[in-house]
Amino acid sequence: MSVQPAASHARGTTDTPLIEQTIGAFFDGMVERFPEREALVVVHQGRRYSYRQLQQASRQLGSALLKLGLAPGDRVGIWSHNNAEWVLMQLATAMTGLVLVNINPAYRTAEVEYALNKVGCQALVVMPRFKTSDYLGMLRELAPEWAHAKPGEPLQSATLPHLKHAIWIDVAGEGAEEPGFRRFSDLMQTGDAADPRLAQTARLLHNTDAINIQFTSGTTGFPKGATLTHRNILNNGFFIGEAMRLTEADRLCIPVPLYHCFGMVLGNLAVLTHGGCIVYPNDAFEPLSVLQTVQAEKCTGLHGVPTMFIAELDHPRFAEFDLSTLRTGIMAGSPCPIEVMKRVQRDMHMDEVTIAYGMTETSPVSCQSSTDTPLDKRVATVGLVQPHLEVKIVDPESGALVPRGATGELCTKGYSVMQGYWDDPARTAEAIDAEGFMHTGDLATMDDEGYVNIVGRSKDMVIRGGENVYPREIEEFLYRHPKVQDVQVVGVPDQRFGEELCAWIVVKPGQQLDEDEVRAFCKGRIAHYKVPRYIRFVAEFPMTVTGKIQKFRIRDAMKEELGISEQKTA
Repeated sequence: MSVQPAASHARGTTDTPLIEQTIGAFFDGMVERFPEREALVVVHQGRRYSYRQLQQASRQLGSALLKLGLAPGDRVGIWSHNNAEWVLMQLATAMTGLVLVNINPAYRTAEVEYALNKVGCQALVVMPRFKTSDYLGMLRELAPEWAHAKPGEPLQSATLPHLKHAIWIDVAGEGAEEPGFRRFSDLMQTGDAADPRLAQTARLLHNTDAINIQFTSGTTGFPKGATLTHRNILNNGFFIGEAMRLTEADRLCIPVPLYHCFGMVLGNLAVLTHGGCIVYPNDAFEPLSVLQTVQAEKCTGLHGVPTMFIAELDHPRFAEFDLSTLRTGIMAGSPCPIEVMKRVQRDMHMDEVTIAYGMTETSPVSCQSSTDTPLDKRVATVGLVQPHLEVKIVDPESGALVPRGATGELCTKGYSVMQGYWDDPARTAEAIDAEGFMHTGDLATMDDEGYVNIVGRSKDMVIRGGENVYPREIEEFLYRHPKVQDVQVVGVPDQRFGEELCAWIVVKPGQQLDEDEVRAFCKGRIAHYKVPRYIRFVAEFPMTVTGKIQKFRIRDAMKEELGISEQKTA
């Protein structure tokens, strides 16, 4: 393809070759290099692992999973906040060729039922409870038959027909037994780190095998399972770490969730590909524990979405903590307010903080700033294209390349593009074109030096506190309320979360409906971050003469009513 110099098109460097190993093989090589170095610290569980210990525990778990009768290619879900078991599952499934299915801890019954059945999960590892979420209770609601299951026998359920094994993350020796569920500690005891089947299985694996499924909100109301390979996420983690200049001396504090690429790729894999140490401050984000952990563990890096950094900087005890060991980290998930970036660099000593941009379907990062990117570029762009990748900006209508400086849709090509959406060739073909470019749906510009700036979204996706939400999914759910005739959901600017959801509802004739009833309908059935903050009842929606609903006018009306304006962001 001939590209004019002035066109918005760029290719990453190829000086460092791609890794052509499986995650398990690469990790084994790192263990041989740094067997006694600390690999994992889980503060809230009080657990520490060297590289050798992490390898042994992962092999033991891998052996236990194989003894359940699972085989390479089978899907195994994890529904949990951050803990040691999560990273053990990430490594054990990779070593045995099982496909790890990340399930958002905010999911509720309808969402987890859909996810488990969509990909045919045969086993699920789950945390029992967290705050107001009763995960075991939700599963029992879906599969009441499990209450009568005999220990050790495969589970059976009409609602979850594929799921044969449910394992709850316990504290060994503590807590009552959970009928139908096996303890994680008991499962571990059945495994053998020297199990010969581990080596036999490893020989059958290829780095282009699917290894991970992550659900992304769908514009049609149903999440899509982005299917990623060893090659996808191992290389992306490595090159993310390279942009941060990670070494075996680095200790990265990871308060972002592991179910998301931010935690498991930008966090875990970026560290493990460089021999560094993963540090989890807590099971879920809590600013004080982050500050305490950075100081106590002498962390050199810290990840977060802008709202997390804001919460840390604004914590009343912020000044008490010595954060002088920090130098790098990643801010991603939503646009970074310029003032926040300046405070992170000045007050948290993160001079080398980088900005990353991507999407789950591209493993996820396609553009990133580096530790020495000039400040003006760091706060106003998402950096340059990553190594071995190609990005272009095209006219969304014609598909033609746009000139530098012009706005168009950002498209990505290269090793990072997903294998596809699980069991959904039609939506895969919509997303990935014949040339192999993933169409991101994001509007961007590229300057003369190749720096990319995200300026908007061609899809109407809302990013709330780093969570991607498609209004169509919320609309489809609210349509199920018997009193709702029509509904439109938009995002409105919010100082804390970047955006908040707003629903405009047309009530069926003769019916009465209020905000509390709508929220009660949502509670426990969809994730808390998908419940609209603002709910308004209207007689009609603003439309064009051809009958197309004008969501931008709904958004503008809400901004005026609430007296809010767009936040200035990088």
